[in-house]
Amino acid sequence: MARTAVILFNLGGPDRPAAVEPFLFNLFNDPAIIGAPGPVRWLLAKLIARRRAPVAGAIYDRIGGRSPLVPETEAQSTALATLLGPDYRTFIAMRYWHPFTAEAAAEAKAWGAERVVLLPLYPQYSTTTTGSSLAAWRKATEQLGWQVPTTLVCCYPDDPGLVAALAELTAAGHGEAAASGQPRILFSAHGLPKRVVERGDPYQRQVEQTAAAVAAATGIAGLDWVVCYQSRVGPMEWIGPSTEQELERAAADRVPVVVVPIAFVSEHSETLVELDIEYRHRAETLGIPAYVRTPAVSCHPAFIAGLADLVRQPGGRRGAACAAAKRSCACKGEP
Repeated sequence: MARTAVILFNLGGPDRPAAVEPFLFNLFNDPAIIGAPGPVRWLLAKLIARRRAPVAGAIYDRIGGRSPLVPETEAQSTALATLLGPDYRTFIAMRYWHPFTAEAAAEAKAWGAERVVLLPLYPQYSTTTTGSSLAAWRKATEQLGWQVPTTLVCCYPDDPGLVAALAELTAAGHGEAAASGQPRILFSAHGLPKRVVERGDPYQRQVEQTAAAVAAATGIAGLDWVVCYQSRVGPMEWIGPSTEQELERAAADRVPVVVVPIAFVSEHSETLVELDIEYRHRAETLGIPAYVRTPAVSCHPAFIAGLADLVRQPGGRRGAACAAAKRSCACKGEP
């Protein structure tokens, strides 16, 4: 069998306090995030990173001064490699901090990969995540002068492994919160500016697809659930409802909540700080009877097994899901 490199796409995060500002610069200098011309975008990224660095640094200080995303991804990479066997090797390609995409491409080439499978750790496709990581991969391989048969696992919003893992965690959270009343499930995903979705980005539709599949898979009759979005920044109009709005509605209805990170497959600042600290405090202030946050799927066996199946058959369920959604993205054949 061909030596297959599996490239795990993710955003990355600062590994020390001094990395916060350059990490933010890399984020906002991405044309998928700010679409201004290059010199203007560079200047805006510098200004935004400098302004936001103290706030972001304080957030990371609350979780040990660094992002846990790389260690989490390393654990997922190891678990996946164990399932795939000796003909496969996994490589981590972070978008905005080390190990960068170019580093992963160079390592995969040096290993002698004869085939590449690009596996985003973003179950739902967005131009701002998978699309951006794919552009970085293309640039890296062009600079290396490396041409190798490559397949992209574009999206997997209703993959059976992902759904099974999330359903198990959701059901456990529901059971815990039920001691305080009939719970409401808040499937919380990272937000996106509304204009991005209006341009055809399928992210919101796919988040809703994941949530519906998970709600059905819990087997809980009459499950009360809603999709909501967190992590809004800037003055633009974002997709909604927001997670905070749903907390306010739950308080008005006097129901406990179970918050499920539906689009995050790893723990990071948005789960460990925003959900666990800030929104928990907000829920307590509002008088919500109980606030339960389920873990991210991380290395859940069902999730890792689902990823292994996607790698082995990258044109299977993914292709069907994309066709059913009637959308165009980079999922058709070679990226």
